[in-house]
Amino acid sequence: MLITLDEAKSYLLVDGTDEDTEITALIGAAETYLTNAGATLTAGNELAKLAVKMLVVHWHENREPVGQASKIAFGLSSIIAQLQYCYPEVTA
Repeated sequence: MLITLDEAKSYLLVDGTDEDTEITALIGAAETYLTNAGATLTAGNELAKLAVKMLVVHWHENREPVGQASKIAFGLSSIIAQLQYCYPEVTA
């Protein structure tokens, strides 16, 4: 994972452990979403970490089936474009 549960909870301003399972699932889903969007996700890349945090907080705060996608669309689109084209894919 690019970010830890504690990093996500700090960004969300969430205390306690009641939502740990849900937040962990959101982190995984955010990373999958970004990978499917063609973003290169590498450990230590602060821009990639920010993109994951943005998705996690957006999905956490907008739990209804039809959310407010326009809230994050431009900022996240710009970050994804940079993650797609500005970083070489690292193969292990």
